[in-house]
Amino acid sequence: MTKGYIHSIESCGTVDGPGIRYVVFLQGCPMRCQYCHNPDTWKVNVGKQLTVEEVLEGFYTNRPFYRNGGVTVTGGEPMMQMDFLIELFTQLKKDGVHTCIDSSGIMFQPHNKIFMNKLNILLGLTDLIMLDIKHIDDEKHRTLTGQSNKNILAFAKYLDEKNIPVWIRHVVVPGITLYQEYLERLGKFISTLNNVKALDVLPYHSMGKVKYENLGMDYPLKDTREATKEEAAAAKNIILSAYKKGKTENMY
Repeated sequence: MTKGYIHSIESCGTVDGPGIRYVVFLQGCPMRCQYCHNPDTWKVNVGKQLTVEEVLEGFYTNRPFYRNGGVTVTGGEPMMQMDFLIELFTQLKKDGVHTCIDSSGIMFQPHNKIFMNKLNILLGLTDLIMLDIKHIDDEKHRTLTGQSNKNILAFAKYLDEKNIPVWIRHVVVPGITLYQEYLERLGKFISTLNNVKALDVLPYHSMGKVKYENLGMDYPLKDTREATKEEAAAAKNIILSAYKKGKTENMY
């Protein structure tokens, strides 16, 4: 029986997929996003080690509460613990529960047969993926997260090929992602996909600053102002406009 390294569990998630969600935060992440508000999830092989049964105890105890929702696994980066994730979703799908993964896509390894075999099993058990695209520009993405975005964008394309429903998430950060050029490029990229069911554009906030202080870490964006809701709404309109334009061009 596989055990997962669990950071925490939230029993009433309302922004983690459709309906009210039981949200499982897995431990471990290779990304170092400058605005991450859960830096305590970065370390691997730490946290509570729990079985699938232990993780889902709170869900099944209150299952009627989640009848219009389901279970979302997030992190950290949940696909760092593929074996546990497969076991978890296998159990949930036996019981007809809606399953969702909130992922950055950073673990995608198209040339690794073992990983791809596991991924295909997992996708067969997954109803929705919430995919965080941190930055559309590869060089800026490296600066922002410490990682390239090439495999992330390739993962988005792969999910499209497999017809897995996706919600795209994007955080707008003044001076980093909040530029018309980048927003238009993101919209154009999304227009090449046919599986996108929703787009969430979120304003950057600095609520994670306190965690960094508590962990004795320097907060990289301490001099960056927060984005407003109005800026996020305007950014979403720019992305959608480029998306629609791209869709029209793709028709011809």
